[in-house]
Amino acid sequence: MSSISLRQKGVFRPDARRIISIPEFGPLILLLAEIIIFSVMESRFYSSGNISNMLAFIPELGMIALGMTMLMTSGEFDLSVGAVFGITPIVMWTLLNEGAASLEVGFVVAMVIAALIGFANGWFVTRLKITSFLVTLGMQFVVRGSALYITDGFPQRTWNAESRLMNIIVGDFHISEFRIFASLLWFIAFAILLNYVLTQAKVGNWIQAAGGNPSSARARGVPVGRTKVWLFVLTAVMSGYAGITSSIRVSAANPNSGAGYELEVIAMVVIGGTLLSGGRGTIIGTVLGVLILRVMRNGIVFIGVPGLAYNIFIGAIILIMMSVHSLVERNLQPGE
Repeated sequence: MSSISLRQKGVFRPDARRIISIPEFGPLILLLAEIIIFSVMESRFYSSGNISNMLAFIPELGMIALGMTMLMTSGEFDLSVGAVFGITPIVMWTLLNEGAASLEVGFVVAMVIAALIGFANGWFVTRLKITSFLVTLGMQFVVRGSALYITDGFPQRTWNAESRLMNIIVGDFHISEFRIFASLLWFIAFAILLNYVLTQAKVGNWIQAAGGNPSSARARGVPVGRTKVWLFVLTAVMSGYAGITSSIRVSAANPNSGAGYELEVIAMVVIGGTLLSGGRGTIIGTVLGVLILRVMRNGIVFIGVPGLAYNIFIGAIILIMMSVHSLVERNLQPGE
């Protein structure tokens, strides 16, 4: 019995600890718990109509969260993503409504502007050594103010456009009783691609090294500054694309759209297991974080909790997940 017990300790305990230490383990358990609780409390929660509704909202914040995960893994973050989300559809629809360009050309111009905003953020952070908090906070005001100035504060018309581009970005189809938007497929494709880059590609090692120990990474030849600039560009482009996706889906381009998204996106990324201090990031965890907050927002409304209480639940989930991550890491490092 004794030898069996020792063998069990030698074989199974390390496996259990390895599973628990996976960053995605905690978010997955939390997501499953949410789904079970809301399904038991309200049978309409798992209806095809409600699931379709949840899937329709996931891609827009989700795409921003994917870009933010890459950036936060490198040790930086971006508070201007919500403003970029708001201004890119404004640029695209303004060009169309003024007759200055087709929708396709407007889309390209909007994406270039988003990329330039990201490049400016990265340049200020890496060349002038200003913290990303201050740079992107300032950029948030510049971009949001520009959107309001261009539109005089009024939404842009979006209902007079006819373009295949709209179907490519947000076209919908049905699988049985479920309504699926093309934006969900784009979100899944982006998640698979970025997960490959972060975990399998050489640049993924650069990103994690830049966030973990920048000095050591530079000494080993990692282009830390250039890597961070490109990640700021990626995050801004993903935010701009998400904003255009939203404007097509809801048939509205509002200069105030995306307000507050930056903090909600950071919450999704942190809940998913990416370190706020950089050095460790997980795209799969972020996808779980997006699902956790989307299910939470939908579920509390179904069971009768006022929507205004949503932020209370977000804060509680962040505290719980941070406590879980801290306890797991301390147990895996008993000497500290």
